[in-house]
Amino acid sequence: MKTNSFLVLIVVLTLFSCSDYQKLLKSDDAELKYTKAVEYFDKGDFMRASTLFDAIATYYKGTDRSETVLNYMAKSYMGQKDYYSASEYYKTYVKTYPKGKYVVESKYMIGYCYYLDSPDARLDQSATINALTALQEFLDVYPESDRVSDANKLIEALTNKLAYKAYLNAKLYYNLGNYLGNNYESAVITAQNALKKFPSTSYREELIMLILDSKFEQAVQSIEEKKIERYRNAIDEYYNYINEYPTGKFRKQADRIFNESKKNVKD
Repeated sequence: MKTNSFLVLIVVLTLFSCSDYQKLLKSDDAELKYTKAVEYFDKGDFMRASTLFDAIATYYKGTDRSETVLNYMAKSYMGQKDYYSASEYYKTYVKTYPKGKYVVESKYMIGYCYYLDSPDARLDQSATINALTALQEFLDVYPESDRVSDANKLIEALTNKLAYKAYLNAKLYYNLGNYLGNNYESAVITAQNALKKFPSTSYREELIMLILDSKFEQAVQSIEEKKIERYRNAIDEYYNYINEYPTGKFRKQADRIFNESKKNVKD
């Protein structure tokens, strides 16, 4: 009985709360809406907060409070995990108040919103590229900001994601083998381009090993007159790998490729 009474009380309070909120939405009292919007925001009710802030945004346009409302709007959408909408409000803030009190934070948050919207490496990386562009712009404009360290960490993570996508693309070519053409060569080119573009990536060893493996498979599956030359290419690539990773996680695999290539070159 006590449990049922408690549930009834919750329902009644919720209904009263909703009723009060609906009355508030219909009210012409902008100051009251602003006060309540801040209260909702502080309580973590970001949907109601954003709705109220949106309702009074026009009223305060051109006043000292306008940029505060706009900042609250962006943060309210962040709270709802609607990063696209949040980024749009942050961009609007920067455009409207290029010297405003929240401009440094807003410039950073534009990149951060894109970062949070960046999908799995297997998907389209437009948001990742937008995040990198926005964060680099932030660093260029505010090199002394206390957000610099955070921005650099995000850039590193985003760059690694693009490198990983390139690795996946190269691996796909490798897995296709000689299907409808020499995909091993495409794997080599894709991996080499990734290394040029992302030299410090944490996937560097994987990319170098994939190049070695691809060159070896080209030799194995090559016509006779090209076998020796391609085995020699694999041997050269082996030295590239062990020079950089003498105790690398692919050392055994690399040694096997080297021994097999050396044997075929001698033969």
